[in-house]
Amino acid sequence: MKIAFVHEYLNQFGGAERMLQVLCSIYPNAPIYTLLYDRDATGHIFEDQIVRTSFLQNIPFAMKHHRLFPLLMPLAMEQFDFSNFDLVISVSASFAKGIITKPGTTHICYCLTPPRFLWDNSQRYVEDFSFPGFIKKLLPPFITYLRVWDREASLRVDKFWAISNFVKERVKKYYLQDSDLIYPPVNVSKFYISDKIENYFLMAGRLVSYKKFDLAVNVFNKLRLPLRIAGIGPEMKKLKKIAQRNIHFLGLISDRELAEQYSRAKALIFPQEEDFGIVPLESMASGRPVIAYRGGGAVETIAENETGIFFDEQDENSMIRAVKKFDERQFDHNICRKQAEKFDIPVFKRNILEKINL
Repeated sequence: MKIAFVHEYLNQFGGAERMLQVLCSIYPNAPIYTLLYDRDATGHIFEDQIVRTSFLQNIPFAMKHHRLFPLLMPLAMEQFDFSNFDLVISVSASFAKGIITKPGTTHICYCLTPPRFLWDNSQRYVEDFSFPGFIKKLLPPFITYLRVWDREASLRVDKFWAISNFVKERVKKYYLQDSDLIYPPVNVSKFYISDKIENYFLMAGRLVSYKKFDLAVNVFNKLRLPLRIAGIGPEMKKLKKIAQRNIHFLGLISDRELAEQYSRAKALIFPQEEDFGIVPLESMASGRPVIAYRGGGAVETIAENETGIFFDEQDENSMIRAVKKFDERQFDHNICRKQAEKFDIPVFKRNILEKINL
């Protein structure tokens, strides 16, 4: 069986790219089709794969400013030719599901999420990005066009897989289609349990507005408890400006350093609503519990009062109550680790092969 993978763009190495890397390990001869490919930004992880890019690869500045070209992305995806393949798996958060395949080719969309900038968060998308005012006024009709295209593109998919029940519900709402649940993998072997727990809480990830780092900074300013933040992003300057001395920014650190930070933290702070959320599982793989907002994929991966606790509102009072309630002595690091192992890479591979071989 000839298989191909499709992904929107390979210009970073985040959770979606890590998952694609594991898929490629199952089918190492399958080429990857993508709008844009940056070898350096992906750490040369896909160096041994055949990577085929779209015409956007040759447009100046498209690599670093791909958000400026959303109207060209549907056209670019539709120009890929999959006539020689039996199965195409698109790993999609936006445009990859829009490929066109012939009747003899099966298209499975592994849906990371229906694109938030077109559906439930379209208004916030316009406001959050620093477009000039006149551009913001022009965006709504283009977003409407892309929303119509996205719904049409969903009809080209033969089968949906969803990364969480949370995403599964969104696929049903926006695309009116059922989907199978396959949780993404976490590489448990990269993390370890430490006997030395230090007096700090940890946050990790890209510093962007929806991840609510500012909420946690304000809470820990009030509680005067030590908080370490690993990661970089556009919110860095703002967060440093409001943070007090008890909050330490680690910046961009290596995977080895991150594993050490996880293993020695009292707990991970996770105030955002994610479609799945790898970070809580990395913390649990390190034997450390999580204090999380009760929403999104976190409610599917964290065992309440066994591997973490939840707060119900994304506001300071709710988070403060949770942090004050938290008692690290009630959590067994082995139970945390075993919870993460349910999402380990071998489990993911087995689930993928079972679905494909049905």
